[in-house]
Amino acid sequence: MKKSTIWFIAVTMGLLFLGLLYLQVKYFEESLHIRKEQFDESVARSLYQACHDLELSEVKLCLERELNIDRPAPPAVVRTAKPHEAHVASREAIPANVSKGLFLDNLTALPVDTVLRDSLRQRMLLGEVLGAALYAPTSRPLAERVDFPTLDANLRTALRNNGISIDYHFYVTTSDGREVYRCMDFVADGMDYQYSHILFPNGPSAQKGVLYIHFPDLHKYIFASVRFFITALVFTLILLIVFIFTIYIIFRQKRLTEIKNDFINNMTHEFKTPISTISLAAQMLRDPSVGKSEAMFNHISGIIIDETKRLRFQVEKVLQMSMFDRKAATFKPKEVDANAIVQDTVNTFRLKVEASGGVIDAHIDAADANVFVDEMHFTNVIFNLLDNAVKYKSPDRDLKLSVHTRNEQDKLVLTIADNGIGIRRDDLKKVFDKFYRVHTGNRHDVKGFGLGLAYVKNIIKALDGTIHAESEWGKGTRFVIVLPLVGKGKKKKA
Repeated sequence: MKKSTIWFIAVTMGLLFLGLLYLQVKYFEESLHIRKEQFDESVARSLYQACHDLELSEVKLCLERELNIDRPAPPAVVRTAKPHEAHVASREAIPANVSKGLFLDNLTALPVDTVLRDSLRQRMLLGEVLGAALYAPTSRPLAERVDFPTLDANLRTALRNNGISIDYHFYVTTSDGREVYRCMDFVADGMDYQYSHILFPNGPSAQKGVLYIHFPDLHKYIFASVRFFITALVFTLILLIVFIFTIYIIFRQKRLTEIKNDFINNMTHEFKTPISTISLAAQMLRDPSVGKSEAMFNHISGIIIDETKRLRFQVEKVLQMSMFDRKAATFKPKEVDANAIVQDTVNTFRLKVEASGGVIDAHIDAADANVFVDEMHFTNVIFNLLDNAVKYKSPDRDLKLSVHTRNEQDKLVLTIADNGIGIRRDDLKKVFDKFYRVHTGNRHDVKGFGLGLAYVKNIIKALDGTIHAESEWGKGTRFVIVLPLVGKGKKKKA
């Protein structure tokens, strides 16, 4: 699959996920808003009901008080012979200042239907009493008019009837703002959003009060009612993270595939050259004239041996990396003098450096260089780093290689530096990756499989050491290896 196709799919899916996440967030906000409005309406209904019940309680008390008042006895009415004349006479006989109650008493003597008379009497009496109860001014203060425990009970009942069962706190003030009551367990949490309702709205302004109520756990209650949306948002975020990780794995696998393809191309070229050389040398040996010249025969035989060693060395590299991948690498560690190994390797490599027109210097400054390593693998590490310096030498100047050993605390520090072409910053992060080569593609100006530095990194790690590279493009590269000294670091067992 092309890289552009993967990017198109990744961007499209990413936008779809972000759109879905945006819609869920907006739906969550809208649900919170609707739930808050429903809560506000429920509280408003509850406050109205509680205050209405309080007012009805006061009216009931007034009715009971009014109905228990003694009335004067009604005056006698003289019945006439004709009902209609008596009716007219009685209406004319009622003076203007006679109360409605007396008028009702006079109706008892009239010849009207009994049910109608009783109904009219009750309605007019009820109107009289209700008018006295509702509109009669009172001098009692608000604190005496309100039964606060009853108000609290009314509030609790009304809230539960409207589906609200969370804790609340309330207080009551007069119309001019003077506080007259506060519930016993009052707390100020949640007062930034409180509800209010007028007490006794039908009375004079001076006799009115205001009931304030707030809910400390209001926000928790609102969020709890839509908490399943939070779970949906979390699942969507997890899916988005998994998707991003999947795209990362796809790109990583694609890069590894390209690197392996590059490795196969390079390996084919590396094997093709010595195989061709060996084939050509074998054909020359079949020439009878070659057998008559001992010098020529030895030369051709030496070529075959050298190319065979080269093939074996390349195969060994691949096998060693395969062993590291399977964690089956075999070590035979022992106590060795690193200074001696470094010096011997430098002396062996000096001819190759000088043949390429360069020089190599060794500065053995470590006073204590006893380390616990596998001698063969440790020698290969030094050889690989020196060989890398020769491969990546600058074409504009002669190669200068320097090898240093020194002590830092209880460590041995080995430094190999060159003045080659250097490594770019982006490549510097990947030089120890398996199959990675600074020159990728089917280019063979620098030969290799991209396994040398990966092998070095694995060996040093297995020896409880560390390695890092420092480089500047166009100026050179420096590799720094740090190993624990004998008795001061962990020993590797065979």
